Amino acid sequence: MYRALTQISGPLINYYLKRRLNTGKEDGQRFAERMGHPSCPRPDGPLVWIHAASVGESLSMISLIDRLNRERPKIAILMTSGTVSSARLLGERLPVNVIHQYIPVDRVPWVRRFLDHWKPDLALWVESEFWPSVLSEVEAQKIPALLMNARISASSLRGWRRAPWMIRRLLKTFDLCMAQTELDADRLRSLGAQNIACPGNLKFAADPLPADADLLAALDTSIAGRPRWVAFSTHPGEEGIIADAHQLLAKNFPDLLTVLIPRHPARATDIMDTIAQRGLTTSLRSRSDPVDGSTSILLADTIGELGLFFRATDIAFVGGTLVPHGGQNPIEPARLGCAIVHGPHMDNFLAVEGELAAAGASAVANSAEEIAKEVGSLLSNSALRQRKITAARSVADGKQSILDAIFVYIDPQLNRISPAQPVNVSANARA
Repeated sequence: MYRALTQISGPLINYYLKRRLNTGKEDGQRFAERMGHPSCPRPDGPLVWIHAASVGESLSMISLIDRLNRERPKIAILMTSGTVSSARLLGERLPVNVIHQYIPVDRVPWVRRFLDHWKPDLALWVESEFWPSVLSEVEAQKIPALLMNARISASSLRGWRRAPWMIRRLLKTFDLCMAQTELDADRLRSLGAQNIACPGNLKFAADPLPADADLLAALDTSIAGRPRWVAFSTHPGEEGIIADAHQLLAKNFPDLLTVLIPRHPARATDIMDTIAQRGLTTSLRSRSDPVDGSTSILLADTIGELGLFFRATDIAFVGGTLVPHGGQNPIEPARLGCAIVHGPHMDNFLAVEGELAAAGASAVANSAEEIAKEVGSLLSNSALRQRKITAARSVADGKQSILDAIFVYIDPQLNRISPAQPVNVSANARA
């Protein structure tokens, strides 16, 4: 029924895609990729296909890709994603030998065109973006597939339980499902997954987010001596609360700078209106507005600069936690030396929330008043701030072994298509 629906809805899907193209949500220069047309030839030899939906999922694969390149240099790597922002960022972050393509829209002819060209020897599917036509064609063409970093939210679980026959069929595509947490493993099991492992969340094993040294030096110079904090990956409904917290904090820290980084930069105009209603002065990062003593809030409406702002501050508020979104990744700022504050909704990172709390690395705040209290304590007490920074780093550094655990499960499939490159022990010892 799903296949038939996508087939007869072809004109409607084309209309929808063209509307997205006109609003900048599709890549005009590479639009044909969304219909399965390749933009370059397939390399010779074995090929591993990695699919990740968007920015966060895509970046979580960089450490895995780097290791693949090191240990299996004969394997070509194809990376797909579905958003313009992820393609732009991956263009900057992926090794030069990795091919990026947009995932084809979930229509059988377009999916077959994609698979017939690329002929992957192994598919690594990231998190929980289950496209029925893509996955059924992967199974039909007998392409070995592993589900990586699988996460099933409570809302997804409720949704899939309305179509148990479909999710059981889709999960059969994967030879192995690697869950982020034991809770995700239990949810996968309840949906019909058979072979499940729980090596941990690969996002926590990623290298520290990068930052341009010149840009960091310029930012440090412009805000030198000012108390500052960052609220990152915020969602609708949160920016007003952050602005209110800034006003409360400014009573004790009159030269305070708040760095506000929305999850979706396209919302910058609306956010600026929200801030202006409170009489606060905003500098817009995408316009290269100067950041001087009159700037209350630096609105960082850019992609790929989180590492810059985490290095320029040492207190980070986790967005997506004041509203029931489930939170963003707190390990990224923890690894770069930030004390962590978050709201009550950390459902996406329950396990690491518990670890941060147990280590004394984080604080929970439910309102502007509570955020101001927690951030104010950290700003005024350098010893407390340093203790929390050290504890947060300890939790983050403890996640580095996750990549090794994941490769335990991937290696047998990789050995099937390309043996590992021998390690030159003597050369390593000399290095």
